[in-house]
Amino acid sequence: MRDFTWGIAATGGIARTVGAAIAAEPGMRVAAVGSRDLGRAQALAATLGAESAYGSYEQLCADPAVDAVYVATPHAQHLPVAAAAIAHGKAVLCEKPLAATVEDAATMVRLAREAGVFLMEAMWMRFNPLIRRLAADERFGEIRSVQASFGFSLPYDPAHRLWAPELGGGALLDLGIYPFGLAQLLLGRPAELRVTGSLAPSGVDAEAAGVLVYPGGGHALVAASLLAHYPNDAHVVGTGLRAHLPAPFWAPERIVLTGPPGTEAEEHVLDPADNGYAGELREVRAAVAEGRTESAIMPLDESLAMMGLLADARRQLG
Repeated sequence: MRDFTWGIAATGGIARTVGAAIAAEPGMRVAAVGSRDLGRAQALAATLGAESAYGSYEQLCADPAVDAVYVATPHAQHLPVAAAAIAHGKAVLCEKPLAATVEDAATMVRLAREAGVFLMEAMWMRFNPLIRRLAADERFGEIRSVQASFGFSLPYDPAHRLWAPELGGGALLDLGIYPFGLAQLLLGRPAELRVTGSLAPSGVDAEAAGVLVYPGGGHALVAASLLAHYPNDAHVVGTGLRAHLPAPFWAPERIVLTGPPGTEAEEHVLDPADNGYAGELREVRAAVAEGRTESAIMPLDESLAMMGLLADARRQLG
């Protein structure tokens, strides 16, 4: 049985990280790397053992040796790269957030569905075995509260991707998607969202704190910041159990479950070889083999709902 082959679009840090995860996964390999800078594509291709390197994303997507394309470009470029891959019938794993805007995300989903091509947002948190176990544990009963934060201090530089509006910068799209995403996974879609925060001189959101209110009274308290170091952990409270996800909560190596008074706490530890990157890569391969065009673990409608939620938060911040 031949290897499942990947093309990697872009050569930044996350492209290198996921490329290494592909190279380490049995039955997979990186076949090609594409970038607008051919030299950078060639350098990453050599590092990952890929046969081909291209100076354009269109050439990468047209390569017949590629089964799936991992889109690791800045958010604003997700749509054109994903559209090219879909047009060539390639499965697409697109780095989170799915796009820079709700409109771009909706276009990507429409193109994939019309073409019958697999598309999934690379929300590796959803594929972490400990988080999946937590979400499936019926002993929690009804979840009443989720608290999560992701923040660090990043010196202001208008040329940096996270501070640049034209590159989809800001705390919410890059960092906030994780605490918002944990709340979405465990509590669903909120009935109400209230957000406060501040803007950077470039106009992007520098920090944001939100209260999400759910039907039945459940709530989530979430925070994201490029200005300050946050705890970066999470707490989940249900009517039966509660959980602590130590930092970084979006990629926990352990979780601690606590029951009613008098019961012993449970600690669950992650197998280092079974991280979220491996899980999402396996999901793409399985979906292509089974002829599925969407993932039940990270559905496209969930990605679209998250884009709408983050857009609402950004509007509230001005």
